[in-house]
Amino acid sequence: MLTVPGVYAPQHDTNLLMRAVGRELSDPRKCVLELGTGSGALAVHAARLGARVTAVDISRRAVLCARLNAALHRQRVTVRYRDLSTVDRDAYDLVISNPPYVPAPSALPPVRGKARAWDGGLDGRAVVDQVCATAAIVLEPGGTLLMVHSAMSGVNSTLDALHGLGFDAQVIDRELIPIGPVLRSRLLWLRDQGLMDDEQQDKEELVVFRARRR
Repeated sequence: MLTVPGVYAPQHDTNLLMRAVGRELSDPRKCVLELGTGSGALAVHAARLGARVTAVDISRRAVLCARLNAALHRQRVTVRYRDLSTVDRDAYDLVISNPPYVPAPSALPPVRGKARAWDGGLDGRAVVDQVCATAAIVLEPGGTLLMVHSAMSGVNSTLDALHGLGFDAQVIDRELIPIGPVLRSRLLWLRDQGLMDDEQQDKEELVVFRARRR
């Protein structure tokens, strides 16, 4: 998958969510929305499985990159420049998202720069909670949200938020992965915040959520 500077390159979390999308799209006729498409890897994957896909991102570079990847892979994906507050309120069967979720010393996510692709505020939930709220608005009753984020961002917090928004939610996949350079650079701060144990130095747990709108 082609990426350009400033656009999140597909990594472990992308692959983990891609597996979940593959299981969910056994019926290929679904209407799918991806929130925060980045390179477009997940959107292209869903389109390849036969879904009708719309993808949005707040980064103009990401929008251009996703459109290019859809064209290169000969998949029809509608890619729009949107933030979560301006997503079209159409009715979707499936929402997928790999949002910025890395806890960061700044209370709010950055508005520019490459860190916008991964920084999620002090607790990592600034965008995660927006994704949950947006999915509750755009999904059809019976529709599904698939989302991945780090366990550091609060597994129970996400489940509680989804339940409160009218979803039946559960964790459907977990994976321990080596930490990358961003987390490694923040180890001392993460430990001070109680988000990583003193002995936890080289592994991060990723968690995939499946939530069905009641």
